[in-house]
Amino acid sequence: SCSWLQTRQVLEELTELPVMVELASDFLDRNTPVFRDDVCFFISQSGETADTLLALRYCKDRGALTVGVTNTVGSSISRETDCGVHINAGPEIGVASTKAYTSQFISLVMFGLMMSEDRISLQNRRREIILGLRALPELIKEVLSLDAKIHDLALELYMQRSLLVMGRGYNYATCLEGALKIKEITYMHSEGILAGELKHGPLALVDKQMPVIMVIMKDPCFTKCQNALQQVTARQGRPIILCSKDDTESSRFAYKTIELPRTVDCLQGVLSVIPLQLLSFHLAVLRGYDVDFPRNLAKSVTVE
Repeated sequence: SCSWLQTRQVLEELTELPVMVELASDFLDRNTPVFRDDVCFFISQSGETADTLLALRYCKDRGALTVGVTNTVGSSISRETDCGVHINAGPEIGVASTKAYTSQFISLVMFGLMMSEDRISLQNRRREIILGLRALPELIKEVLSLDAKIHDLALELYMQRSLLVMGRGYNYATCLEGALKIKEITYMHSEGILAGELKHGPLALVDKQMPVIMVIMKDPCFTKCQNALQQVTARQGRPIILCSKDDTESSRFAYKTIELPRTVDCLQGVLSVIPLQLLSFHLAVLRGYDVDFPRNLAKSVTVE
């Protein structure tokens, strides 16, 4: 679901239509109203996720157009949807999703680009995103070169009980996805927090003991994120900041920084999620857990 949340903003911008993000299980529990002129997307790596499959049948019964985004050819979701995308990420063996998440993200952005081909007012924005996509592989290599630095950070954090990951705007989904990876494979309690909600409760958790990871990029939310950063430092928090290379402002207040290359705002999540994936990997290894097969979890959730 994080890949949906990650692309909702850019899809709304490119299609000029409201986009609703639903968790399949909750969607069914609520008997959500669905109409014939709705388009429903179903995102599932395996294409066999039980909740998502039931939600698909629910929407088909109500006459909606259904689109599948899967990584498995011939899976139930890819067969039963009206049309769809095969994300072509190759088999993903580890339970915690990494490349499937990134590929879902990219395929949804590409869908938005396709839907906006005929909008004259959006051509500059489309060009910017397309050039951004073209440059991504090189930038990803650059982020992967930070692995040793992230390992050092993991050495400092692996004994902790809890971890907060904070951001807003385009970076919020990255925080949720990063916190999920940490939960899944390190068994540490970790929480993705919307920086705008800090004053509504989560700020009570911040003190000098609590590790806080903040994702702050040079995008429209930058100033608001600075505000959240000051709230954290004022409470003796020691923020570890994922920021742009040219960002001297955030690094002034940081306990540690991980500096990332910049790309188009809506694609930044592809780059900023990688340090969190690597961090969860190193934390799991240091804590002595199996990175590929976390306890109590299965790769494909085939029961309700």
